[in-house]
Amino acid sequence: MMDIREYLKENILLFDGSMGTYFSQKNHMSGMSCEMAVLRQPDLISEIHKEYLEAGSKAIKTDTFAVNRVQFQGDEELVQRVIRAAWELASAAAAEYDAYVFADIGPLGGLPEELSAFEEYRFVADQFLELGARHFLFETNSDTEGLREAAEYICEKSPEAYIIVSFAVQADGYSRDGIWAADLFEAMRGCAAVDALGLNCVCGARHMLELVQEMDHEGITLSLMPNAGYPTVVNNRTFYEGDPHYFASQLQEMAAEGAGILGGCCGTMPVHIEMVREALRTGSQLKAASVRTTSERLPCEEAAESLFWNKLQAGEKVFAVELDSPADANMVKFMKGAWELKGAGADIITIADCPIARARMDSSLLACKIRRELNMDALPHMTCRDRNLNATKALLFGLYAEGIRNVLLITGDPIPTAERDEVKSVYQFNSRKLAAFVTSLGKKSLPGPFHLFGALNVNARNFDVQLRLAKEKAEKGMVGFLTQPILTEQAFENLKRARKELDARLLGGVIPVVSARNARFMDSEINGINVDPKITELYEGKDRAEAEHLATEISVEIMRRISPYVDGYYLMTPFGRTGLIAGILEEFRNI
Repeated sequence: MMDIREYLKENILLFDGSMGTYFSQKNHMSGMSCEMAVLRQPDLISEIHKEYLEAGSKAIKTDTFAVNRVQFQGDEELVQRVIRAAWELASAAAAEYDAYVFADIGPLGGLPEELSAFEEYRFVADQFLELGARHFLFETNSDTEGLREAAEYICEKSPEAYIIVSFAVQADGYSRDGIWAADLFEAMRGCAAVDALGLNCVCGARHMLELVQEMDHEGITLSLMPNAGYPTVVNNRTFYEGDPHYFASQLQEMAAEGAGILGGCCGTMPVHIEMVREALRTGSQLKAASVRTTSERLPCEEAAESLFWNKLQAGEKVFAVELDSPADANMVKFMKGAWELKGAGADIITIADCPIARARMDSSLLACKIRRELNMDALPHMTCRDRNLNATKALLFGLYAEGIRNVLLITGDPIPTAERDEVKSVYQFNSRKLAAFVTSLGKKSLPGPFHLFGALNVNARNFDVQLRLAKEKAEKGMVGFLTQPILTEQAFENLKRARKELDARLLGGVIPVVSARNARFMDSEINGINVDPKITELYEGKDRAEAEHLATEISVEIMRRISPYVDGYYLMTPFGRTGLIAGILEEFRNI
């Protein structure tokens, strides 16, 4: 059989379509995955391979998309059996039609911490290499973790191997991990072991074509395998109703854009592949309306610059004050407190996003209200817990339009265990991935960037881990960190270390302790806060007025002590006592 690289010099390589979708349509045994069918219904899998080959596919994928130790719960023997059976079925079918067989390796969702992506890719690749596989497709990836190493490993074992790496991105160009398609390509472009880069799944053909037209793919062998439109769900079954003629017209345009490898993903049946074959063979003009070729943006009205950020940039110490959002629909007290804090000299008000996973008024909506009504900067916290990528992007667009330029990104507290059956957590990404996404959004889709901040736990038992994570966050675009309260000597020492090691702005955390009971509660029950027992002892026997006087003295002293190591101060308002915070700010300015 002709070497695949020679074939691609003169031909477009046409792949098959969706094994999973077509298997679901033809299978009459409910509850079986198509991967397990290679053992239980091999004749059906063989029949599907041959239907795609009859339709014109010159390359088919093994039925192994979800075959790995993660999906098979560590059962290595079963993984090996399924891979062998899938390889034999695909190879036998392809031999009849003089077609290429690609070892299909899907993404590794739910990878345990003790197992790296490369280790699992290597295990799966080894099974295929032992069977004689020479063509590999790593598909539907949302990041590049382990892919470069896996490709290099395969080429070391089999120098003639041909490797395609393909990413799944939404119509806006972002993967589920919030990475821009062009950045995914750029991360893999320099890997000599990878022969082709591409996109597959999630997108319909038109949107995938538009993305390709906007990307720099010069010098890349381009592989494109879109879905057959977008899905509908009927009686818990997913259907794709995209017109095969339309699908073929879009792939014809992809070929005109320089794609050397074409095929289909979810919803593409043999009829779709047959239409593509005919369109490519005859060159008949099936084109729909012309596609836009530029991503030029319409003018966007710029809101006022962030005075808080400008002050930080100028090297002036800033005062950020956190004010809890209401736990109901009454915002009178909150807004009154915000006005008081502005009058006391706060530069920005920070608003937590449903702390300890308890529902409160939305931090972003309150931030917009503060911006509009107080003409003051606000810093809404944004967790990864309650929003997927689409919801996050929509919210960020709204924040930017309302003049919000500063956002604090955190992973967010999990839903308490007893409520997990009733209230579901959404964690599509962590704060590092979210930072990379928002940074990319500022470059690609907004007139300007957000200034991203993160949290730094100076009370962590293993502060080395906190520093490592903070450095990773800074690499992803975070420009500053707000620390947890500094109420122990160890927290102070960790802050000094952070100042030396982090290339980012630091706002030192200060929370006024208002009673001995409050100190014991925070030390025992609030994650990330430690209180020196000596401080707790000072509050024993104090009434409210005496305790607030003591809180002012201690807080001002902490601020004075940390001043050489911070770019500003992050004060947390206890129990809505904005008057106490105002007094601390006034007292600190007078020293």
